[in-house]
Amino acid sequence: MRVARLALTVAVMCAALAGAGCATGDFSMRSEPPQTPAADNVAAVARAQQLQAQVAAAATAVQPAAQIGEPITAADVPSMQTYDPWERMNRFTYRFNARFDEAVFLPVANGYGRLPDPLRLGVHHFFANLSEVVSVINYTAQLRAGPGVRSLGRFVINSTLGLGGLFDVAQKLKLPGAPTGFGATLARWGVHPGPYLVMPLLGPSTLRDGCGFFADFATSYAINIANLYRGDAGWALTPLNAVDVRSNTSFRYYSTGSAFEYDTVRFLYVRKTLIEDEGLRLWHRAGKSDPQTPAGK
Repeated sequence: MRVARLALTVAVMCAALAGAGCATGDFSMRSEPPQTPAADNVAAVARAQQLQAQVAAAATAVQPAAQIGEPITAADVPSMQTYDPWERMNRFTYRFNARFDEAVFLPVANGYGRLPDPLRLGVHHFFANLSEVVSVINYTAQLRAGPGVRSLGRFVINSTLGLGGLFDVAQKLKLPGAPTGFGATLARWGVHPGPYLVMPLLGPSTLRDGCGFFADFATSYAINIANLYRGDAGWALTPLNAVDVRSNTSFRYYSTGSAFEYDTVRFLYVRKTLIEDEGLRLWHRAGKSDPQTPAGK
């Protein structure tokens, strides 16, 4: 009797579990989908045609916006190479500049940076005011009358109201400084930057801009404002100007720890120069450059 009751209980439990099997994962009845390859292929083709139609409709909808400019071609891509025929010498000069900067330039510039702010600002404004004379000459050579008049006005105002350039009064009168040099003048008249050049102590440059730097210095020396560029005054002011420039430059050699710092600096400097040349040049070259030609060549 007890066995019959146990068998009946087990049967009832099995029936209950079978009824609940559709709601549980362990007791659900699974079956493979029917094998209908022909129907599946027809459905896949129909789905592909539907997606293709949707893509075509989307392309048609955005076509007017895409026609704003000409499509980009391989000739529009700038060259990733830089014209550096003196690379061995440039790398040696770059390492020399880095060592000199760490051993001499930075310690002096850091000490200069601890001077009172009014004193350092006065020195910085003084040298900036002297450079306005070179800017006036080069703006005139570039046939840019507006900036030339502004630089002349800044020099007159700061030399008088600014006590010899110690205070930038012109800046407060909404006449900001925009210095230029002989390198920009050459670019204005279509002279190419030439090969990349690392100048001792001065850093990254090009052959054209290096010549422009010495031309600007020769111009200042020839004009010799207030007899500051010759004699004992010149020997004192030139290093002081260099220290002031270094103190206001945030670049530090090998600060990133990258083994390709020389390549990166060269790439960025030459591209920056080429972009600035496009804005300065009186006329623009026709046609497109060859992307295989190194930049600056």
